[in-house]
Amino acid sequence: MDPREADRRRGDRRQSDRRGTGGRRSDDHDTPYDDPADLPWAGSTLPPQGDSRFLDRQVRRQRDAQDTAFARVVRGYVAARAAIGLSVVAVQGIGAWSGQRQAEWAVLVALVYATQAITLWLLPRLGAPAEPVSGANQRRRQWLSTIGVDVAAFSLLHLLEVGVSFNFAALLVLPVLMAGVLTSRVRALGTTAAVTLVLLAAAWRSGPDSPTLMLQSGLAGMGLFVIVLLASELAGRLSREELAARGSLELARQQAQLNRLVIEEMVDGVLVVDRALQVRAANPAARALLVDQGLSPPAPFFLDRQAAWAALWRAAQQAVGSGQWPEAGQDVVLTFGQGHTRTLRLRVRFMRARAAEAARGTDAAQSEPAAVLLLEDLRTLQARIRQEKLAAMGRVSAGIAHEIRNPLAAIAQANALMMEDPLPPAQHQLAAIVADNVQRLKRLVDDVMEVAPGALPDAQAVDAAAAVAHAATDWARTLALPMGSASPLRAELHPAPLGVAFDPEHLRRVLVNLLDNALRHASGAPGSVFLRLAPIDDQRVALSVLSDGAPITPEVERLLFEPFFSTRSRGTGLGLYICRELCERYGASIEYRPRPAAERLSNEFVVRMCRTTLAGTPAAPTLPLA
Repeated sequence: MDPREADRRRGDRRQSDRRGTGGRRSDDHDTPYDDPADLPWAGSTLPPQGDSRFLDRQVRRQRDAQDTAFARVVRGYVAARAAIGLSVVAVQGIGAWSGQRQAEWAVLVALVYATQAITLWLLPRLGAPAEPVSGANQRRRQWLSTIGVDVAAFSLLHLLEVGVSFNFAALLVLPVLMAGVLTSRVRALGTTAAVTLVLLAAAWRSGPDSPTLMLQSGLAGMGLFVIVLLASELAGRLSREELAARGSLELARQQAQLNRLVIEEMVDGVLVVDRALQVRAANPAARALLVDQGLSPPAPFFLDRQAAWAALWRAAQQAVGSGQWPEAGQDVVLTFGQGHTRTLRLRVRFMRARAAEAARGTDAAQSEPAAVLLLEDLRTLQARIRQEKLAAMGRVSAGIAHEIRNPLAAIAQANALMMEDPLPPAQHQLAAIVADNVQRLKRLVDDVMEVAPGALPDAQAVDAAAAVAHAATDWARTLALPMGSASPLRAELHPAPLGVAFDPEHLRRVLVNLLDNALRHASGAPGSVFLRLAPIDDQRVALSVLSDGAPITPEVERLLFEPFFSTRSRGTGLGLYICRELCERYGASIEYRPRPAAERLSNEFVVRMCRTTLAGTPAAPTLPLA
């Protein structure tokens, strides 16, 4: 095996070992806690309290805790050292007051230790951190300032006070225990060995009873080794569990953000309600469905606060109270002002996990999410179903149209050959009728094949100003419309080039179709048809065709872009449908907008196209129409 590959694999195993033990190992010199800045989710923004209502309470409580368990242990240890320092000084003072002999060195050591412990305890209150640190040099300094000082001070007090009534040996358990919790196992064992040697040395100085005391000190040292090993194992387990909890919390946070993003982008409305019928969360689609215009106030709010929501409130009360609702949903009618109504299809999904709490009737259960209300505008639902049916019908029609082309071409060719010979007037009239209807069928087949499913064309950067001017001019000349002030067509085009993402031929077809419809229903007077092209903003361009024809009734407006719908007996009903399909191919949109009754031009069709950058310097548009 390649030596570099072997080194890489050994490094991967070491990293895996560290991850598996929460950042600590039994044979290294790392601390048993990880620096929070090294965690993969460090610096991530946790969701605000209002967005975390779906997280478990325990996870939320842990999220609110700003420090780790080891940081709390360090702060508790520093506070305990300050208390022990004061106690040691007090013991020395009480001993001197009661007449016991006190060694000057022991008093000095007690005073120095108390000063250092209290100072270290006060540092966080003065702005200095007292938490686990990262880096070998920083960890070494922290060990020296806490555990190292404790071992040295308590060892000196134990050695200096041999033969007196005070026993400072018990204090040596504290640095040993904290070494097992806060340091690596090697350093903890080294600390324990040093403390054991101090105990043996003190027993050896005790005089005649030294063999017995040394045996007791040896047993005490063994106990200290057991303590440090157990503390090390418990600290490792705590570190692993805390790391796993933080990882689970991060996964929960990411999942909550993902769910929130998905719900906010849903077309259907989503309401999360509790048993008191308070809406705890509502996505923008639901807020738009609950009001006539705009958005309803953000959650939380109650469903019984608005008169328009009375039907929805009764339905939600019935669903939450019984715990049952039809799988397909039911229709609910919201009644707004001025007789305006909106019919919603309501589906309910229940929170089964909260059923036991709800049965106990606790206050907490009342505030927990009980059900999710899914709202959908019935008109949107019907339009989607109709669109799916039209898509299926379109595929069938495309197949039929493809099969019609060949016999239609044969009929047209045979009729043309027959009309080349002299025919009696009656037969010539019949042949002309055949030719006219063949051309009509051919146009119908071409229209069906135009919107048939297939490979979408690539959008090109087209100068909309030049393309619209050229197409409008050709259209006017084809129909022999007069030019100048007598023309029924007026145009107002943007003077500078406008780049749009469209196919030139498809843009021409959309424009010609709109101009044909406008002229067909217009009065024919000068300026009865108005063409306008202008930018909306940096992203979109608007192409408008207006006419002075009679306003379109709401019944007809609803079916304008439906296929095979026409108000003319000889119309195919595919013109506006094809315009809409072609616009959608290039990310554009088309809509009809009625104009105010006071204006002369009462009808307007608007095409909004995506703006893009043109290559080169296109020529300015020219349109020989007033």
